[in-house]
Amino acid sequence: MLFNSFRFLLFFPTTLILFHLLPKKVKGVWLLICSYFFYMSWNPRYVVLILFSTLVTYAGALVLQAVRDRGESARKLQKLTLIACVVLNLGVLFLFKYFRFACASVSAALSLIGIPATMPAWDPILPVGISFYTFQTMSYVIDVYRGKVPAERNLLQYALFVSFFPQLVAGPIERCENLMSQLKELPRPSYASVRHGFLVMLWGYFMKMVIADRAAILVDTVYGAPEQYPGAFIVAATVLFAFQIYCDFAGYSTIALGAAEMLGIRLTQNFETPYLSTSVREFWRRWHVTLNTWFVDYVYIPLGGSRKGKLVKYRNILVVFLLSGLWHGARWSYVLWGGINGVFQIMEDLLADRAKKCEKTVPDSFAFRCVKTVGTFVLIDFTWLFFRSNGIRHSLTLLGSIFTTFNPWILFDGSLYTCGLGMKELHVLAYSLLILLVAGLFAHRGVRIGERIERQPVYFRWLVYIGAVLCILIFGIWGSVYNASNFIYFQF
Repeated sequence: MLFNSFRFLLFFPTTLILFHLLPKKVKGVWLLICSYFFYMSWNPRYVVLILFSTLVTYAGALVLQAVRDRGESARKLQKLTLIACVVLNLGVLFLFKYFRFACASVSAALSLIGIPATMPAWDPILPVGISFYTFQTMSYVIDVYRGKVPAERNLLQYALFVSFFPQLVAGPIERCENLMSQLKELPRPSYASVRHGFLVMLWGYFMKMVIADRAAILVDTVYGAPEQYPGAFIVAATVLFAFQIYCDFAGYSTIALGAAEMLGIRLTQNFETPYLSTSVREFWRRWHVTLNTWFVDYVYIPLGGSRKGKLVKYRNILVVFLLSGLWHGARWSYVLWGGINGVFQIMEDLLADRAKKCEKTVPDSFAFRCVKTVGTFVLIDFTWLFFRSNGIRHSLTLLGSIFTTFNPWILFDGSLYTCGLGMKELHVLAYSLLILLVAGLFAHRGVRIGERIERQPVYFRWLVYIGAVLCILIFGIWGSVYNASNFIYFQF
């Protein structure tokens, strides 16, 4: 059930109205039923997987809690319980997401040395959101093992934590200490929170339907036929893909935040104007915040972090980014994408002292910050080419076309109007990106436009609401050119 589908436009108001009307004792049960219905609308059979992950980590956490205070003799049982929970969860993730990829990689490696190999018949459809809820359940059981949070004894309460529908299939990846306590209380949402949540959802729909889905048409056209659209076409499509994936993923997260707020729940902000970053390191502090903090807390720091010298630190950075690339998809181009981002971070760290010396000779001005921001965007956008390509060979073809074909005039002579979007459509996209930039600059400076709107008179607020809805309905991508497959990050 896509957020931008007619079914969701029926599902969510029904869920919200009954949530407000039902007594507090059954609100949690109602949200749990709605969350499972939401997940089963994709593929009812895969509800078994989320149930399995829920039950394994629920039982494992109870065992960890029960033996925590029994001295050193129970330490081994704790470790074995934690290992079993992690292995079982990662095993299911591997089976459904990486098994065929691993077999294909082994088969390709064997064929290079002349050993024939046949692929197994197992090729399941990837369950929606499996990477997200798997990481969420693993963070919970690890935190219980560390003594950071107590084990939840109420199975229904814990099941709701795992399956809470706004953030179930594409994050944010919530921690127990933030979400569980709110789900236990489930305070009655105020009119202000419902109003603000609705405004937040409208912004998310604008990002997704007006910007991301429109940019996707041009990006898919160019990347699908690089021989027909060489050189500057690919550069333009790659720049647009940077905004497509941001507006697609941040748009989903924004809709999720707004929907949860209308239910009285505050989710973690997953994006903080990442394209206004002045370094790659800062970008990754602002992009997909909950996934990056997950890798820091459960991979980077346990490996030693930056405590054991620079070589170990750089190794840990590479490990985290390679795993992050693999988390995004079962393809070597994703791993390469992650590795390049890791290398960029290491290079930044190696050049940090020189950069500081250079900055002392250059006054800290708006122009200088713009140069650093644009430079960071170029580096990040370069890596997006590998992310968007259909594989390493495809990405090398795209890069080769960029560096061997010189045709910058196509950016100005109207040739871009042949890439799936006409002149009016491209103009709408350009104006929408300008709105996105202005909103991002305000947010970067700590100015919350939504809060400013809510302080205005009633008639002004309703003009904004109605205008936003009309903008989405008029300029959103609908009809035959709309690909209702999924949000990009649903595949991860």
